[in-house]
Amino acid sequence: MQSKTKLNKIAGITALYCRLSRDEGADVESNSIVNQKRMLEKKAKEYGLTNTRCYVDI
Repeated sequence: MQSKTKLNKIAGITALYCRLSRDEGADVESNSIVNQKRMLEKKAKEYGLTNTRCYVDI
């Protein structure tokens, strides 16, 4: 099994994907997007994934 650090070097960039519900509207970045980003960044950090990019689908 490979270490978390070694996996990150192989993978390159880790995409973090957030999705806005249609019920919330697309005018302003909602709290749910902020919370999704926060949770995804925390989980990526736990796995040692440091080279992340966040994408938002609204």
